[in-house]
Amino acid sequence: MRVEVDVLVVGLGPAGGAAALAAAQAGLRVAAVERRKEIGIPVQCAEFIPLPLARYAVPDGVLQQRIQGMINRLPSGRMEKSDTPGLMIDRAAFDQALARQAEKSGARLYLNSRLVGLDSVSSSAIVVMPQGEIRFDYRLLVAADGPHSFVARSLGLPQQEMVPTRQYTVPLLEASGEAQIWLSPDYPGGYAWLFPKGGVANLGLGVDKRYGADPKALLDALHRKLVVEGRVGGAILHRTGGAIPVGGLRLNLVVGNVLFVGDAAGLTHPITGAGIAAAVVSGELAAQAAAAWLIGCDKNALMDFENTLRDQFGASLERAVARRAWLGKHWGTPAASDDRIQRRGWATFTEYFAYGSDLPVANSGVRDREVAPTNLPLV
Repeated sequence: MRVEVDVLVVGLGPAGGAAALAAAQAGLRVAAVERRKEIGIPVQCAEFIPLPLARYAVPDGVLQQRIQGMINRLPSGRMEKSDTPGLMIDRAAFDQALARQAEKSGARLYLNSRLVGLDSVSSSAIVVMPQGEIRFDYRLLVAADGPHSFVARSLGLPQQEMVPTRQYTVPLLEASGEAQIWLSPDYPGGYAWLFPKGGVANLGLGVDKRYGADPKALLDALHRKLVVEGRVGGAILHRTGGAIPVGGLRLNLVVGNVLFVGDAAGLTHPITGAGIAAAVVSGELAAQAAAAWLIGCDKNALMDFENTLRDQFGASLERAVARRAWLGKHWGTPAASDDRIQRRGWATFTEYFAYGSDLPVANSGVRDREVAPTNLPLV
């Protein structure tokens, strides 16, 4: 079977769903392929979104509860609250709502469909579905297929640097409107979190295995500790995990007529793991570029897309990459237990934005806009 489309979207997470929706609304012929049988299942996310994404939490079943702020726990035991309001969502419902809107706008969705071949010269892609094989002939492709992007591998692009994560959903014994963050030498290359979600909580952590850390053992130990403290129940209602990219933006976000968005583009924040907001924004920008390129005959539209993403997120991500490299010098040393070190490496503290010889950054000057730093995507 052969299908001709203007835009082929690979992946229907937040970036792909946003791209498919905006491209369809622009009047383009859109096909979106998703390897999962059901969009967003299994959930691989801490399920926090910043307030600017509130309009995407309107559909039934998406919004779960509001978060007023974050309590940061430092190695000394000191706790400091940061003003980071947001929303806890049902991530599967969030992704599904975007996809439904895209479909209603004219996009054709292909679930349980796996991209197995990509020919960038002929602009064609081979997708295997339960019903058989489809060849898509596309004019432009949006790669929204996550940190392990098949599209990137097919184009010979390097693999992104990753950090593994694990998360349990556990009963929450006392209602809370605040997220909890643990910054500790016990979690080298990452941190631990608890996000309340009504009567349950998402409890998880990310660590860099290069420092000898065992994510499962560390998460089990944190869970036991919170059970003893009477904060969460002992039952594990759901388990998930995955990897997040921590190397910053790809060298090229546009390769020929292929645009990279979301985690596939390296838009995930290397310190906090935040990625949902950037994913949605990048998907929408990709669709706008597609319309300008295909309908408006703007030959600069694709490069403008890349420049816009770099202008909006580049400085923030470069700073985070630099902070990550700086923190890497301290993991496994006594300095990792120093509150001052942890404060300088965490994006809700003012010290994170300080400049000095001990904190190299690619860009200095005015503090740039940060993506809200508490939605760790586990994809």
